[in-house]
Amino acid sequence: MNQSKSYPKVLSIAGSDSSGGAGIQADLKTFSALGVYGATAITAITAQNTQGVNSQFALEPQMVYDQIAAVMDDIEPSVVKIGMLSNTAIVEAVAKALHDYKPSFIILDPVIVSSTGHRLLSIEAQETIKEKLIPIADLLTPNIPEMKALTDSSLSSLEEKKEAAQQLFNLGAKAILLKGGHEEGDVKTDVLFFNKSTRQRDNETTSRDASMTQNDKQDVVDTSIKMLLLSSPTIETKNTHGTGCTLSSAIAAFIARGLSLEDAISEAKNYVTEAIRAGADVKIGKGIGPVNHAFNPQKMIVL
Repeated sequence: MNQSKSYPKVLSIAGSDSSGGAGIQADLKTFSALGVYGATAITAITAQNTQGVNSQFALEPQMVYDQIAAVMDDIEPSVVKIGMLSNTAIVEAVAKALHDYKPSFIILDPVIVSSTGHRLLSIEAQETIKEKLIPIADLLTPNIPEMKALTDSSLSSLEEKKEAAQQLFNLGAKAILLKGGHEEGDVKTDVLFFNKSTRQRDNETTSRDASMTQNDKQDVVDTSIKMLLLSSPTIETKNTHGTGCTLSSAIAAFIARGLSLEDAISEAKNYVTEAIRAGADVKIGKGIGPVNHAFNPQKMIVL
């Protein structure tokens, strides 16, 4: 049989969440829901539930490297999403593997602290990420606390957010999606920062989901940085466990499907918003519950 067809393929390098709401479990659910084939390289195992992280165990760095190599040698995913890395040795192993295999697109979700406040990344590893992973990532997706940790900024204004983004651009970052989910208000606003030299938007009108109106997207021009403001409604629910993992994985899935970076982010934000909405009144566990990844599952896309 002629096996000339394939699926869009993404590799998630991240930790395992025993409750199934975040980490590689959330990543695989997201990939499947969006019609993309997902592979994994597990960096750490966490014993956690909706109420918190009870313990964690980091894998040996060589095992992390070997998992990445096994997937890249055989399945050859074009897009890689990076989540929890735990310690410096694992960061270095991941950086070496990505240097060796050079995937087409890398998304770095710098997981530092869990949604329940448990630290998942050492201070030393945080610095190694800045040195070895930020320069090779095509997109960073920090939330407000993670951006503060990476830049030592208060982020109290758009100007301070821009200055913080410039710090990461100085380290070699290409694009940054600063997630606004931790902010108060009826609307959550993410900010997409572009280093002008890596700006991917052209003059043509790109496709957008109808639920994202022109008022939801605003271009802000600066002499050194291009910014795009992306807003979505706040949904009243405590079921937001794993939203960061889900968003970065959804972006990776849409990139693998061939969308531009801005379109992939727009579609991913819509997916996460609807996943939160679909699971808003569902009780899973006694704490911060997960989103509904499978609210509208798609068939596997065949290329």
